[in-house]
Amino acid sequence: MKILMVGSGGREHALVKKLLESEKVTSVICAPGNAGISCDAECFNVAATDIDGMLALAKEQQVDFVFVAPDDPLALGMVDVMQANGFKCFGPSALAARIESSKVFSKKLMKKYGIPTAAYEVFSDAAQAVTYIKEQNKFPVVVKADGLALGKGVIIAEDMQQAEDAVKSIMEDKVFGASGNNIVVEEFLTGPEVSVLSFADGKTVVPMVSSMDHKRALDGDKGLNTGGMGTVAPNPYYTQAVAEECMKTIFEPTIKAMAAEGCPFKGCLYFGLMLTPDGPKVIEYNSRFGDPETQVVLPLLETPLADIIEAVADEKLDEINVEFANEACACVIMASGGYPGSYNKGIEITGLDEKGNAEGATVYHAGTKYIEGSFATNGGRVLGVTARAENLEKALEKAYNATEKIYFEGAHKRNDIGKRALEALK
Repeated sequence: MKILMVGSGGREHALVKKLLESEKVTSVICAPGNAGISCDAECFNVAATDIDGMLALAKEQQVDFVFVAPDDPLALGMVDVMQANGFKCFGPSALAARIESSKVFSKKLMKKYGIPTAAYEVFSDAAQAVTYIKEQNKFPVVVKADGLALGKGVIIAEDMQQAEDAVKSIMEDKVFGASGNNIVVEEFLTGPEVSVLSFADGKTVVPMVSSMDHKRALDGDKGLNTGGMGTVAPNPYYTQAVAEECMKTIFEPTIKAMAAEGCPFKGCLYFGLMLTPDGPKVIEYNSRFGDPETQVVLPLLETPLADIIEAVADEKLDEINVEFANEACACVIMASGGYPGSYNKGIEITGLDEKGNAEGATVYHAGTKYIEGSFATNGGRVLGVTARAENLEKALEKAYNATEKIYFEGAHKRNDIGKRALEALK
């Protein structure tokens, strides 16, 4: 198999590396890729959202399989176009990708099919939204842009002033563009948060090992929301009993609901869950592998990824045994100073070998490029320093030790990734 990977981040780097472990994979090419990915796969300068350009590349390179990893090209229908041109794909159709690209669609789906989630209302008028929040008078309250917003379209308002500011910035100032034409206002849920990625072929759903993300920029879950500053797997709060309840009340009902709506989901369906006092509830769905969850889930996957993605494409997921190692994995993100606000690019990175790795860990490149033959920063999240071990404490120790060997000016990381998980294990 020759596979085309669409995307350019740490998630794509993890997917490329995992696919190359499969015996049947002869090569992986990536577009647009990054400096780290180019150490493992030939990269082509085609934007992830350039559907015509990506189709031309797939034809020219005579690939056997196209893996569409990011949310934007999925929402734009890249999989539909590739399949119409005879390419096997991993990823949902544009209609199925609405489960992520439209918060309104996903909330209505959950309400219609009785899938547990936070109580909510949808608004297309800012004044009506503000009036509703005043009437409810329950804080914190969650305000979400309807469409895709780079993982930053969710604002948790602690009081009425913050809520009014959130509605104004999304709906009137259009900080997320057209994604803010509609908003969802929903109740604030409490409890441990769990991420569960799953393989789905339209009929069967196979959950992967659970993980715990760390969204805030600073230690102690302080600072601004980011795309994720680190992850650990498995998540200690996600017990066997919780997993069985989620399968019965959330995972299988979601796959059946999507099929019933005429848009069966094929690809990776991400369940963002809150384990509330009333049981597990869905915070959000993603229509693809999460980032940086992928970086801790895939290292624990024992079954060849190429076999699984073929089974998903052929709707034969029920015929394959998907297995994960009974170990732990940790990923610490090294980000540019200032992220998720403004930051500089093009800063030289030292401490990596010629393959872009550091001793004792696997380094997944998220935002890197080559400048005069050296690795340099090219994004907010730069590197995902990842380690696997027999337990979480050792995995974290290995990952953090490796971050000490890597340097770039202004580098920022959280120093408490996995701390809550370790406390829960005690």
